[in-house]
Amino acid sequence: MIDVLYFAWVRERIGLPREQVQTQATTVAGLVDELRTREERYALAFSDLSSLRVAVDQELTDFDAPLAGAREVAFFPPMTGG
Repeated sequence: MIDVLYFAWVRERIGLPREQVQTQATTVAGLVDELRTREERYALAFSDLSSLRVAVDQELTDFDAPLAGAREVAFFPPMTGG
């Protein structure tokens, strides 16, 4: 089981702040593919990965990052400074 966290508009589209997911995926991209097939709200939230960032166990990473041993995956929009 992996804790999946959603922030900002990703949370709004999916309708949940977090959930536990049983996955067979070996990478973040594989997890996203599994989530997309769940319901349309997931497909919409993950339709444009260039507008998303991901962290595995609170470390910013890429979608090709491995999930082996991961406990948490978080999805959020790019952060802007000001």
